[in-house]
Amino acid sequence: MSLVIVGSIALDTIETSTRSVSDVPGGSTSYCALAASYFFPPQIVGVVGEDFPESVISLFKDHHIKLEGLVIEAGKTFRWGGRYAENFDDRTTLFTDLNVFANFNPTLPEAYKSASHVLLANIHPGLQHHVLDQLDSQAFVVLDTMNLWIDTAHDELISLMKRINMLVINDEESRMLTGERNYGKAAQKLRAMGPEWVVIKKGQHGALLFHDDRLFTVPGLVLDEVVDPTGAGDTFVGALIGYLAQSKDLSFDNMKLALVFGSVLASFCVEALSVNGISYLEESDLEARYDEFVIMSQF
Repeated sequence: MSLVIVGSIALDTIETSTRSVSDVPGGSTSYCALAASYFFPPQIVGVVGEDFPESVISLFKDHHIKLEGLVIEAGKTFRWGGRYAENFDDRTTLFTDLNVFANFNPTLPEAYKSASHVLLANIHPGLQHHVLDQLDSQAFVVLDTMNLWIDTAHDELISLMKRINMLVINDEESRMLTGERNYGKAAQKLRAMGPEWVVIKKGQHGALLFHDDRLFTVPGLVLDEVVDPTGAGDTFVGALIGYLAQSKDLSFDNMKLALVFGSVLASFCVEALSVNGISYLEESDLEARYDEFVIMSQF
């Protein structure tokens, strides 16, 4: 069993109404891989510049994240900056400097090509096609995407949907792709595009899982304070596929647990800036937060 994650690795600048930080770990791969590592050691594919902090490399190694597919190129690391409104529902992008990421061409090391699980984290659908073209195995493939690609690379995204097993998407993106506000109708149209499994994220209100005629919903945990929602969606899908790789079980009941553990990790993510909320959790932390979800959702 092996898990490959391909996406962006960045250094972020984050501003909220009460805090601000610069050049902190970011990018979809960083959040996904750290979250997945609590269940299964992921193999990542990405590119960074010569300025990428050694402390972040050490953090990845502490989590047993395999770095054979990480390329360090001459130049600067991809940088993104964002400012959140006081309610955290509205975010303004301050800048996006692609730097070495502009020419990213994901190349899988030979050992990665037989992966049993693949997470196509948020990058251009054309690059995600290229990743799948390199696989030698029939992997369980999870796709995460965003509104930008729905607008600018629609045809490539639609053709990619035929090659994946699970689509993870938020409610706004599901409406963009299907024209449906009803979650059930939207999921039906999304599954008709290719993926057997569809997960629709609803932010602080949880997530929905659709498979055949079955539905599962996991609630969002009510937290005392949200510090930084950056990367919460990536954390959710990273933990989800990490749990699936560990458990080797694609049954509906096990998939429900994967959603719960995705929500558990995402709830830690938003409680601190950048990846700090998911950097050094103990097993007891996960168990206690899992119990909170159980108590909250039982009746």
